[in-house]
Amino acid sequence: MSLLLYKFVTIQDQKAILKNFVSTIPSTLLGLARIFYFFENINKLNPADSVELRNLINKLLSSMIEKNASDIELGGYGNGGYVWLRIFGKKERVKEFPTFTEEEAAVIILNLLNTDQLKILTHSHSLDFSYSFLYEKKNENVRFRASAYFELDSLTLNMRAINNQIRPIESLEFHPNVIKTMSHTFIKHGLSLITGITGSGKSATLDSIIDAHNKSDPAHIVIISSPIEYIHKSNISIIKHREVGRDVTSFKDGVTQSLRQDPDIIVIGEMRDPDTILAALEVTDTGHKVFSTLHTSSAVESIDRIIAEVHPNEQDRVRNRLADVLISVVSQKLVPSLDGKRVMAKEVLLVNYNVKAAIKNNNTSEIYMMINQGGQQGMITMEQDLKRLYLSRKISLDNAIAYANNKTRMQQNLTAV
Repeated sequence: MSLLLYKFVTIQDQKAILKNFVSTIPSTLLGLARIFYFFENINKLNPADSVELRNLINKLLSSMIEKNASDIELGGYGNGGYVWLRIFGKKERVKEFPTFTEEEAAVIILNLLNTDQLKILTHSHSLDFSYSFLYEKKNENVRFRASAYFELDSLTLNMRAINNQIRPIESLEFHPNVIKTMSHTFIKHGLSLITGITGSGKSATLDSIIDAHNKSDPAHIVIISSPIEYIHKSNISIIKHREVGRDVTSFKDGVTQSLRQDPDIIVIGEMRDPDTILAALEVTDTGHKVFSTLHTSSAVESIDRIIAEVHPNEQDRVRNRLADVLISVVSQKLVPSLDGKRVMAKEVLLVNYNVKAAIKNNNTSEIYMMINQGGQQGMITMEQDLKRLYLSRKISLDNAIAYANNKTRMQQNLTAV
């Protein structure tokens, strides 16, 4: 059922609920004080009205799914009253959706949160959380990763759809050596990184790796994430999910506590701070297999970022420890494809003796050439993979150049065609 049909049935009633609740705000309150009025009074919303406002956001999300959108934006000054979607990488306002004032949007957002989440958002002005509802068209629960935050004294929300279908790891077109390296059956320990900018599909790749283990490896997998996105059902593996802020207070605590939980594989949603990085290296050092992500666009940048994140006094120790435990880095991007969708381009580093020596000797600038020449082992640079996608007529020449980490190297690669 389309959003427009919903509009004729109930949208005006739901808009009236918002208008009535917003009208209770004292006219003497200005700016941020108006938004915090809703923080303090959202629990006074009539329970039936609260359900209707949830139904409203569920309709928006249902329509988002039907449009194959990855993200939705609601509220805040920058939205201009519109709801925005990202469809195949392009952000656009959706004029067929209802518009909301900043205050109406704030009520919709706050109505999604529990008391503890409201406290965190009040204190930190930012909150990551997960949201799910029953998508009636397919009679299945759908999940979203959400981020609520402030913009110019207004409240805004991004929600990203979590794919209910996991891509088989074979479809990611990794070299067989890369899949073996990431397999706990083949290598029982070591750190594997999946890196890329926000929205590059890191979580989807991690889920494919977890799913591959779950089909064949009798192991214990502990996932620590903020928030938990895809929920895996234990099959051959037993899989435990721990959400930061819900089941555990921090990534570092989750990683440290996992050592007492008999894991074989530990999945750390993001190595976002020095404490988490050090904890990840420590548990890898104890003989566990660890997967994690970083917001970096190349393998070399990923190595440099980890070392740079820690205190200068710790960097030599971390550099040596990282060289000893790191086994692979996959850096990926989602590139607009010629069919109007997106396709994954990737750089893959497998850590051999020469790479270890380069890390330990602080000569990471040498690693790119090692990747460039490591094709037989399964390594590939971003530029080489973009060239492959261009020659196979999956992406345009302009996008092959635009998404390259090094434009000069990309053009040199293309002239060799």
